[in-house]
Amino acid sequence: MSDKKKLSRRDLLKYGGAASGATALLGKKAWAVCTDTQPIDPMEYMFSGCGVGSEPLATSPFITQPFIDPMPVPQSLRPGWRRPDGTLAPAGDPDRWRVRKSVQFGDNTIVEPGPAPGQQDALGDRPGNNALAHPEWGIPNAGTHQLWSSGPGVMGQDLGLPDPLLFHVRLQVAGHDFTSSPVRPIDSSGQPVTLPPGAPATPLGDGTYQLPPSTIYGFNGTFPGPMINAEYGRPVLVRFENDLDYNPACLPRGDFGAPDWAFLTHLHNGHTAPESDGNPSHMVDHEGGYLPGEWSDNLYLNYPAGNDSREKQSFMWFHDHRMHHTGANVYKGLVGLYPIYDPELDNGDETQGLRLPGVRTDNGDGTFDVAYDIPMALYDVRLNDGVTAHQDQHVPTSPDPRLPGELCGATHPEWWGQPFYKHYPNHGFVGDIFTVNGKAFPVLRVKRRKYRFRFLGASVARQYELSFRTGTPTAYPGMQGQYNFAGPLQNGTIQRNRGQLMFPMYQIASEGGLLPKMIKRNSIQIWPAKRREVVVDFTTDVTGAPVPSGTVVYLTNTLQMLDGRKATDNQEPGFDPRYAVPMVKIIIEDDAPDASLLPTRNQVLREAPPVDRNATKVRDFTLTRSGTAGGEHEWLINNLHYDPLMPMATPVWGTAEAWGVNNGGGGWTHPMHIHQEEHQVIYRSSPASLHPDDTGKEDVVALEPSEQTIIYRRFRTFLGNYVGHCHQLLHEDHSMMFGWLIRKP
Repeated sequence: MSDKKKLSRRDLLKYGGAASGATALLGKKAWAVCTDTQPIDPMEYMFSGCGVGSEPLATSPFITQPFIDPMPVPQSLRPGWRRPDGTLAPAGDPDRWRVRKSVQFGDNTIVEPGPAPGQQDALGDRPGNNALAHPEWGIPNAGTHQLWSSGPGVMGQDLGLPDPLLFHVRLQVAGHDFTSSPVRPIDSSGQPVTLPPGAPATPLGDGTYQLPPSTIYGFNGTFPGPMINAEYGRPVLVRFENDLDYNPACLPRGDFGAPDWAFLTHLHNGHTAPESDGNPSHMVDHEGGYLPGEWSDNLYLNYPAGNDSREKQSFMWFHDHRMHHTGANVYKGLVGLYPIYDPELDNGDETQGLRLPGVRTDNGDGTFDVAYDIPMALYDVRLNDGVTAHQDQHVPTSPDPRLPGELCGATHPEWWGQPFYKHYPNHGFVGDIFTVNGKAFPVLRVKRRKYRFRFLGASVARQYELSFRTGTPTAYPGMQGQYNFAGPLQNGTIQRNRGQLMFPMYQIASEGGLLPKMIKRNSIQIWPAKRREVVVDFTTDVTGAPVPSGTVVYLTNTLQMLDGRKATDNQEPGFDPRYAVPMVKIIIEDDAPDASLLPTRNQVLREAPPVDRNATKVRDFTLTRSGTAGGEHEWLINNLHYDPLMPMATPVWGTAEAWGVNNGGGGWTHPMHIHQEEHQVIYRSSPASLHPDDTGKEDVVALEPSEQTIIYRRFRTFLGNYVGHCHQLLHEDHSMMFGWLIRKP
């Protein structure tokens, strides 16, 4: 490492973002056969100006055979400690809960999860951020659980819950196949091109090639990562352990991702204490992340805010939140799923409660699986063409022995077929291949019955509009999404069309959980981090006619988004009114037993929590872009960049407030996420028809261009530091974030 003066976060923000990159290995393991160089201190490279005004995008190779890979349907993660190779250890294994690093208990020792001081993470008990400056605020120490599942805790609370189920998730470098299809190199206009010399592609003899595995950073080495089926009243503790310094397959890491391989896991949007929330206003060590060898025990109490059943949620996800590198780490694969069930109304058994689709199987270890209840993580990727310059506003201008060549404007044919991320993009990023649960153009076989689908926007910027359509997928190389539905011939050319709407969707939940009432919809938008849950009946089409076995329908995206700014509209160049990308091929097979019930239009699913719609707004948060400042000063909230040591709001425990959350303009959309509790939108300046599910709770307020909103939220259960930020992750990584905290009365 350089012996230069270590810079503060303020220095980093002053001079610009850290460059990503390096292939490396720290530490020794018998199965780690790669020997690289050390990871890069994120302070080593400052804003260079390379690529100002120019952030080029690669064109992915064309997938020639779509709809040949089955869509992965996640199964519940099983509890227990995992060996370094990822396998579950038996109950009697003497190495169970052994860690590499622990300040509190010693390195290479057994540290079982528990409530003792310093037992929460590798760094041990330490003063809580802001506690020394404001002891009257009562901010608990970092590194110690402020509230265990039972026993006295913060504010004298005893939740009276059982001990948590213990899970172990290792962050690992791994290979992932987005498709098994042959691919053909193309240029941005869709024309075939010659493979660049040095590309690691396997020729198949007809001008097509086999893609190499894509290098990911994955929870337990998979993308998406594991799914934890949680349940209210049964806490879960997940030990996240950083093994990103091990690269046993010698996979190429590329030039993006946190350069020091640090992580910080956020359960989005769990009602969670700051030490388990994974936010960089609480975790201030190491520039806001756990380094290789370190670990964090995140305790998810699965306890509704205020112990109010109306506050229960139904679908969360966990992802990396490493400061300034969230987008890069999420794009690199650090995504996991967390459906959460309600034993009273929605326990996964379609014969009980609301009788929503689902057949539950208990696994005998506290976990369970639910058939006919399928999460779908939407994610767009762009694969390296080997000829596009890796150039943006943060690329170093000089070579470094730890980097694979000079990166300022360099091309990398040796990374052909690997995910391309412009190193550390600032203005926008959208992929040209759409994936669901980690596969491009997968196939899902369903029965003639009702299903529950849980949609998650896991993209860094892309917005989708989903519907179920029939049509004939046809290749359109060079188009974002690569395929469209074919229309009639016109002047000898096959025209595109949007296919035919086949099934309605019955929306039952948003990211805040069950809606008060079901909403029947023909399409539904999914923005970054937004979740929407729908019931689809595969026995009857949109006209009410019966659907025969063998019918094929496609989950389709009809929202065009040519850049990371906002959805493309009919006033902009390149707008295509026929744009419709078939993403998942759904084959309807024979009948299956179905005891579920479709909610009726006036049936109450879950009452909304009480809200004061006349509450006086006490503060505003306005998201703006400074086109003149450049660098890290470009994306702002209240004209300020993020400072983790200066909270913008300090509400009191046990109170509620109305906040203004506003889009300051500039033609961008912003999905604004605020941690810790859900909110309810009580005012929008845009037409209510744009967001009909504002009737429920949510944790991301979708801000249309120049839109003003007021949200109502409460502050309960925990004390300490949280954040709010734009979930267009390029904006978050460039400081469109603010800190806030809940203080003691």
